[in-house]
Amino acid sequence: MKLNFPFKGKSTLGAVLGSFATAFGTVLLLGVCYFYIYLPGTTNHGERIMIPDLTGKNLAEIEKIVTPLALRFEIGDSSYSADYPPLTVLQQYPKPGHFVKENRKIYISINRVSPPTLPLPNLFGEGNSGSLLNAEAVLKSNELVRGKIIYRPHPNKDLLIEIRMNGKVINPGLHIPKGSVIDLVVGDGTGASEFEIGDFVGMTFKNAKARLRGMNLSIGDITIPDEVDTTGVISYVLRQSPEAGTTVSIGDSIELTIGPKGYELPEKEDQ
Repeated sequence: MKLNFPFKGKSTLGAVLGSFATAFGTVLLLGVCYFYIYLPGTTNHGERIMIPDLTGKNLAEIEKIVTPLALRFEIGDSSYSADYPPLTVLQQYPKPGHFVKENRKIYISINRVSPPTLPLPNLFGEGNSGSLLNAEAVLKSNELVRGKIIYRPHPNKDLLIEIRMNGKVINPGLHIPKGSVIDLVVGDGTGASEFEIGDFVGMTFKNAKARLRGMNLSIGDITIPDEVDTTGVISYVLRQSPEAGTTVSIGDSIELTIGPKGYELPEKEDQ
């Protein structure tokens, strides 16, 4: 005799639902394990690495510091500072002490091997003689170092007479390394009315006039060679009379021959 089971269909549906629930639970468990166990372990989720201070370190030292920390670095740019050795770190980003994840890149700025150059500023002033105080301020603002102050007998106290670097007289406009040490020759204020005139040759006509006025000397005849056109160009002193080293008195006139930079006077004018 065959028996009938009226709930057989329901039992089959329950089995399907049970299987679905089992599968769903398995997937859910795998998802939880992936997102909360596997993924954090592979991405260092929650791990924090403190950025070290690389300032002043060279490239070899940087490599030894960042590699054990699983960090990277890249040179972003370069600049110059006399306070650090060449090819060492001046700045970095992120800053020291910040916390980052593993494999983060640190961007660094490296100190140049040699300093950039700049034209020597006009320390003699515009329109009148330069003073020691003004020269020191201009040097500082241009990242140049004031070296020795050399006093020379002259009736005008602290009048700027010459600019020197490495023992040689230099003139405004000359390109020199940033951070150069500049010596200043100035009047001592006790000199007699007679003194030795300095060398104006190679100086711009504008600067020469300023220095002459500061020394209480007059500007005499200005000579321009016949074949020279100084229109629209900067004129330089080619010759002076009296020559450098000659004793002059306050009020004396100084004659100048001027022309473009690099112009050589004809031989006949040297006689």
